[in-house]
Amino acid sequence: MLPIALGTYPTAVQHLAALSAPGADLWVKRDDRTNGAYGGNKVRKLEIILARALAVGARRIVTVGAVGSHHVLATAYFGRQLGLDVEAVLFPQPRTGHAVEVLRAGLACGLRAFAARSMAAVPFMVGLRTVAGGRLVPPGGSNVDGASGYFHAARELAAQVRSGAMPEPDVCVVALGSGGTAAGLAAGFAFERMKTRVVGVCVVPLRRALGIVTTALARACARRFGERLSHAAIGRCLTLDDRFLGRGYGHPTQDGEAAMRAAHDRASLLLDPTYTAKAFACALWHVRARRAGCTLYWNTLSSAPMQPLLESAPPEGAVDPALIALLLPDGSPSPFPTP
Repeated sequence: MLPIALGTYPTAVQHLAALSAPGADLWVKRDDRTNGAYGGNKVRKLEIILARALAVGARRIVTVGAVGSHHVLATAYFGRQLGLDVEAVLFPQPRTGHAVEVLRAGLACGLRAFAARSMAAVPFMVGLRTVAGGRLVPPGGSNVDGASGYFHAARELAAQVRSGAMPEPDVCVVALGSGGTAAGLAAGFAFERMKTRVVGVCVVPLRRALGIVTTALARACARRFGERLSHAAIGRCLTLDDRFLGRGYGHPTQDGEAAMRAAHDRASLLLDPTYTAKAFACALWHVRARRAGCTLYWNTLSSAPMQPLLESAPPEGAVDPALIALLLPDGSPSPFPTP
């Protein structure tokens, strides 16, 4: 099955000289530019996920995410382009201006949203929508199809290394929520026999569960392409780092805010507090600690301007109050339970 072309590749690699240190170079993979209207890491995943949905005759898809989920917005945007009706079960996250904009943009794309007031309610509500005929798109697009998009992305990077566009990275730092991006990269780097180790920066407080899921997904993705990787082999090319999580999912951190300023002022990169700021803070730590000669930060947040998507969006006051109630005030606990 051929993927649907939604993005433009290869995405560029860029040396961030202003944020590098002697003997410790920092590079960025510009997956924020996968699509000019809405980029980021979901584009590569949805190329395969949506192609499979159309191949089986789906007309309506159902996904799940936080109320300010980039995955939900991307699914709504590209699903509409392909003539699919898109529904999503949304759960709470701390309120930020960015989260409000993402929610409004998704609604402007025709998203039909259902509010789940707790994580416990999510499986039941998703089950109702799929029983009613919707095809499930997993959270974050993180199944084998979605991870396969990042298997191919790892091979894309390997070709860029071979062409001399950048040195072979010692570590590749990427935000890790549902695990599909990190899993696909780890499988792809192993397939290409690269030395690069993926560092998945946890944005939810479920490191042990995330490790199990991401490892299993990486192995399944590798098997799809004829590579049999042991648990130990994945362990050598994939590690999880939860030191930059802070109080939990969606809660900004001081390290993340400092990373956002550094990225904006010294590298012209835009980050978000939930995912990419925490991952970039980890990448900066690797540089400052001289833990790697070459660190690659894989930028997963769309850098396309949000304003065109917001032109037809409802104002916040016109959004269903049940959805607005999912935007938690500062100081609220994380929607994800701490194990």
